[in-house]
Amino acid sequence: MQGFYFDKTSHGIQGTTPLVAILLATYNGEAFLAAQLSSLINQSYTNWVIYASDDGSQDGTLKILTDTQQVLGERKLVILPGPRQGFVENFISLLQNRMIDADYFAFCDQDDVWHPDRLERGIRCLQENADGGAALFCSRTRLIDSAGDVVGYSVKFKKPPSFANALVQNIAGGNTMLFNSRARKLLSDLTYSHPLIAHDWWCYLLIAGCGGQIHYSCDLLVDYRQHEKNLIGANASLKNMITRLKKMLSGDFSRWNQSNIAILHDARALLRIENSVALDWFDKARTGSVFHRAYCLIRSGAHRQTFLGNIALALAVLLKKL
Repeated sequence: MQGFYFDKTSHGIQGTTPLVAILLATYNGEAFLAAQLSSLINQSYTNWVIYASDDGSQDGTLKILTDTQQVLGERKLVILPGPRQGFVENFISLLQNRMIDADYFAFCDQDDVWHPDRLERGIRCLQENADGGAALFCSRTRLIDSAGDVVGYSVKFKKPPSFANALVQNIAGGNTMLFNSRARKLLSDLTYSHPLIAHDWWCYLLIAGCGGQIHYSCDLLVDYRQHEKNLIGANASLKNMITRLKKMLSGDFSRWNQSNIAILHDARALLRIENSVALDWFDKARTGSVFHRAYCLIRSGAHRQTFLGNIALALAVLLKKL
């Protein structure tokens, strides 16, 4: 990668066109990867570089990547070896790779399809609301099946993004995320002493916790493919909601919270004071009597986006599954 030149000063939005690093994690993705790469190439916003981290694919994924690289050139598509520790670590390895330099960063799943204005809309939002701090843009998704047919839409969240919401729910799907270099630095400078549950949930938690901007758009900017190999599917259908409720009651939700809390404690110095206090109340809400747990949860302000979601949250407190 040494010696690569990336144009950060070509003309475009607001006089200059910032460079976007598209962070693509791949693993045995030959079935849908070509369609996703095509959607990246056809973005209305063109000053981007794809960094594809392959986690040891045994199918035709690498051939698809190398064939595309021959067309685009090595300056537009960089292929990297992944850590082979799962998709979360694969994305984190891209996030922490110091050789990747850009103005904005976008996570990219191998099996989705980006709408042509996905990058343009995100960059415009972040530019129009820039205050010099960490900022993240995310959006709703249109759900498609293996054949590419539309089967639904992700939930339309109405409450504003916040740290209190992020404590118990991720509304920012990684496949829709675009964040600035300040957010990237914030996320990549940390030493992770505990396993991350989900890279996108962590981005929402930390950026919100540190007082960064979170912009959630109700526009549909990504086709999120639902198929049998999805590691994490959309939480839109009744079936998926029931599946997630079962995970909550089985103890998975409690384990996820424990991991998030541990990493947030490591990052406490970065949190705004009010969010640090909310974290402590939330941590206390996981132990003690049911009345103590309920009181601490209320004091933390932690909440989900929907009425049913908050009922499930109350149930988790009642059954000591928080």
